[in-house]
Order: sequence, then structure tokens, then C-alpha cells
Amino acid sequence: MNFKDIITDCYNQIKDIENEGHLAAYIPELANIDPEKFGVHITTMDQQGFGMGNALEKFSIQSIAKVLSLVLAYKLLGKKIWERVDVEPSGNAFNSLLQLEVENGIPRNPFINAGALVISDILVSELKHPKQDFLEFVKRISNNPNINYCSKIAESEKKVGYRNIALCNFIKSLGNINNEPDEVLDFYFNLCSLEMNCKELSELFLFLSNNGCCTYSKEEILTERQSKRINALMQTCGFYDESGEFAFEVGLPGKSGVGGGIVAVHPDQYTIAVWSPKLNKNGNSFKGMAFLEAFTTQTKLSIF
Repeated sequence: MNFKDIITDCYNQIKDIENEGHLAAYIPELANIDPEKFGVHITTMDQQGFGMGNALEKFSIQSIAKVLSLVLAYKLLGKKIWERVDVEPSGNAFNSLLQLEVENGIPRNPFINAGALVISDILVSELKHPKQDFLEFVKRISNNPNINYCSKIAESEKKVGYRNIALCNFIKSLGNINNEPDEVLDFYFNLCSLEMNCKELSELFLFLSNNGCCTYSKEEILTERQSKRINALMQTCGFYDESGEFAFEVGLPGKSGVGGGIVAVHPDQYTIAVWSPKLNKNGNSFKGMAFLEAFTTQTKLSIF
């Protein structure tokens, strides 16, 4: 299939539509992003790639990083991880406290903030130097030494992270955070500040198109069974309260972030990343969602 021509056509369809939505201005640093940025990049299983627009400009991947922290925690703990976090869509906002007390501090899934905080706690316990070791893991599986945290964004999130602070302390009170909340939160805020561009993001996530095996080093990052479960979680829980809509319109496992990024995976085919900072009412990139719907419609390639 000629992905280059299809991406070019879809990009040109979407780039000039009215860019509805808003920036994630509740994180001060994200309020400074040019709202008209728009980039896309695809990486195929044979490591061919093509990008358009702002595909090489770095942005804060935010909640997309929760997939990477989950992958490392799952790699370290195996199925024991599911004793501390569930695998169900939440039905509530990504930063909601509502279900935690009723469900004894077990978050509904690893991609809502409560679940990502529990995963962060696991990594703080398991890694000798959590921030450094996690970053080295991401660099290794991406074959990219240039990936890094953004200290400005991490500090910006800390200054306004009252809801996440409340979540972490509440989960601690219910016995599902083992470390000091300040240490867990510091790791979590840095995790969300990771910066990549669309090309780097599509290359990094290619292992989830390849049954958990890194296409560059041939390292088994996850087993085939584990990789299937991560993709299933992205399909059902990867887009906040719009996961069902994304499955319906696009039909790929994926994960979004409030920095405007989306990464989507077609097993055995490709990984594609889109970035456009304006978000719809559900916190997902407005143009990113529109582009991916157009792309899978035109290629007729989805998992369904």
C-alpha cells in the first residue's frame, strides 16, 4: 500500500479544517504551544517511514508515556501487576477520585491518573534510580539517545498538580501506594514531561506492532501475550472517555496525551503518530482524531 500518497491526501484534507478545541492551558507551559502545529509520521514494520508537517518538532507526550511506564512495570512484575490496578474502562474523568474509595484504592486501569500513579509507585520500588533508569529504558527500546524529560513542563505540572497530589495521598491512605507520595509524584510529573516528535514516537511504539519485540535490536521487550494485553488496554482505555468512539471511528489500539499527541498501532503493519495541540472536549487532539479517522477509512486497514 502506498502510505505516502494516502498520508499526503489525508493531511491535506485535515490541515485546513476549522481547528476546534482548546489547549491544555491548565498546565501553564502547554498554554504556550502554537495551536496550529500539525504533524504526522508513520513507521512500517520494515522500518520505512514518512512524515508531514511538524513531524520532527518535539512536544510533550504527556499520558502517552503511561504506556511506557506500564510496559516496564509489566516487564518487571509480570501478572502480579494486576493485583494493584484493574483493566476496565473507568467511565469517569481521567483524574477522578470517585471510584477509588468504593474499590479500595484499586484504580480502574493504568491509563487514568490514579492507575498511572500506582504504576509509578511500582517503578519507584523496583528501580534503583527510578527517573534515570526509566529514561534509559525508553532510550534503549527506541534506539534513540536523544529522548529526555522537559524540566520546565515537569515543574509546571508540579505547581498546579493539586488533583494528582490528592489522588496519590488518597491511594496511599487506602494502602495501594507503598512509597512516599512526594517521591511517586516527582517520578509521575517527570514521566509525563517526556518530549518526542512524531517520528520518534512512531518508531518507539513499533514494538507493539511486532508482538513485543524491538524491530531494531530484536530484544524481547514484552512477551507476545503481554504485548497483546497492552494493545487491548490501549484499545479500551487509551482515549479517556472517548475510547469507544476512537475504536468505532478509527479501529486501532492507541494512546493520546493532553499535549496533543496520539500514537496508534496496527499489529503486524505500522505505527502512526499525530500531533496537533488543540484538544476536543474529551482531552484528545481534535485534528489528530480527524486525521486518523480519515487515514483508516482510506486505507481500509483497522483491526476490525
